[in-house]
Amino acid sequence: MRLLSCVLLLLLLWLAEPRRNPESKVTERGTRDRVRGRGRAGVSRRQTQECKEYMEAGEKFLDCQDRQLTSVMQDWPKDIQHLLLARNKIQVLKDNMFAQFTQLKSLDLQQNIISVVEDNAFSGLSKLTTLLLQHNRLRTASEEVLLPLPRLTYLRFFDNPWSCRCPLDGLVRTLQVPSNRNIGNYARCAEPSSMKGQKLKKLDAELLCKEETRPGDGQDPRPGGPPMKEKQEAVSVCTYKFPKLLDCSNKDLNHVPPELPSEIVKINLSNNSIKHLRPKQFLLSKDLKLLNLSSNNLQKIETAAFAGLLYLRDLDLSNNSLHYFQYGVLEDLYFLRKLSLEKNPWICDYNIHYLIYWLKHHPDVHYSGLICSEPPEFTGWNVEDYVKTYNGECPVDKQTEGTGTGQAAQGGLENEAQEVMGEGEGQVGFLPQPLKEKKDNKFEIIRLS
Repeated sequence: MRLLSCVLLLLLLWLAEPRRNPESKVTERGTRDRVRGRGRAGVSRRQTQECKEYMEAGEKFLDCQDRQLTSVMQDWPKDIQHLLLARNKIQVLKDNMFAQFTQLKSLDLQQNIISVVEDNAFSGLSKLTTLLLQHNRLRTASEEVLLPLPRLTYLRFFDNPWSCRCPLDGLVRTLQVPSNRNIGNYARCAEPSSMKGQKLKKLDAELLCKEETRPGDGQDPRPGGPPMKEKQEAVSVCTYKFPKLLDCSNKDLNHVPPELPSEIVKINLSNNSIKHLRPKQFLLSKDLKLLNLSSNNLQKIETAAFAGLLYLRDLDLSNNSLHYFQYGVLEDLYFLRKLSLEKNPWICDYNIHYLIYWLKHHPDVHYSGLICSEPPEFTGWNVEDYVKTYNGECPVDKQTEGTGTGQAAQGGLENEAQEVMGEGEGQVGFLPQPLKEKKDNKFEIIRLS
């Protein structure tokens, strides 16, 4: 019996040995993988490192743009104030998706493929002031998505295919509340055809639910060739880049877009077809610091075109068709520091004097590109040199012939003679001979610059 018991015990030990080895290998392999960063935690850690975390003006930014992300990561820092998620592949904003980021002040979600925003997607973001949702695929949304955002000041969601039907009624009415003047500007209907191109802010909300019962849906009662083309040239075709830059370059615009956002500090309108700047077109953008109007074939700038741009520091007007500035064009630019004027056909005549006069009285402005193109005798000259020559041609003290010393002497004698003769005309015969000869010059020409 003892022998049999020993044999059975050895047999059990032998059978148990292979089961223990795979477990130990799995454990060992798992430990090794975690050391090398190949576990689940390691993958998440590498993905976090792809985002760029930095401080600016004492606030923390997390830049996760262009990362092919489809959602947010749970291990991202929770104390960030600005989250940049532009140009990813996020499709749905789910409930409580950002609830962990309670300190967020701005959230940039533009240029994703977002088509659904659930009602509680922004729950917990009580400090959020700026939300960017433009250039996505949103067709409808409830007004409840805005309820968790009591401090929301700027909301951009233009360039979305909004379906202006009954489900959008609540959101449209919320946008039209007077206190929400910077929320949802420039968003337009994509359908139905009878409302296509209309701004959500200016829609008659009463028509949204009535539209579904109208006969003939799908046919535009107001066929709009040219008017619709003009609407496509509005701000909705531009790209709002973070922070506060509106890029409208290469959009084939023929005029400055109306109702520019009031909070932007930079506008790029280069490489368009804007030929004429009319008064007060930038009046709403009072914080603008940079304005690029280069390469537009710009021919005329009216007085007060730059009205309201008190803080503008950089103005680029290069590569246009400007000949001169009308008087008063630059008077609103109190703090301008850089003025680019290259590649314009400046005409050197009396019209150009205002520009030189203004630059002379604003020595802090750095400018470049002031070269005469016309008339031929001044082609290639610096405009400043032309103005000096223009003033130098005034015929001062050229009434008589002789050397400079002789003329000076004559001037002195004339003054003495006038003191002697007073106002009497009958005493002309008593004048010295050199001054009597001056009577031949009856006219004195004075040129006023």
